[in-house]
Amino acid sequence: MSKYNNKKTQVDMYIFDSAKEARRYRELVLLERAGQIQELELQPRFLLQEGFKKNNKKWRKLEYVADFKYIENGKTIIEDVKSEGTITQVFKIKRKLFEYKYPDLELKIIK
Repeated sequence: MSKYNNKKTQVDMYIFDSAKEARRYRELVLLERAGQIQELELQPRFLLQEGFKKNNKKWRKLEYVADFKYIENGKTIIEDVKSEGTITQVFKIKRKLFEYKYPDLELKIIK
């Protein structure tokens, strides 16, 4: 069991962090097959801050990894499946940085 009581779930060749995320994947696959969304992508990465060096210390880049990315009605949608327990302070900060850096992308939180 994970720290959020999620159960890893396999669908097709993918292993999801939770049954809720796996269910959403199945829904998105059906929407893609029906032509309602296009270009479904799993675990898309978004650079929030470049890595850098200061005082001889290396700081790694900061990324936000969402659950899904797809096109709907010509608009790029980013989705993250969350339960209340997984909406952490770190997530809130990364979301704020994401919203600032990627103003043209829509981030949907699926609860």
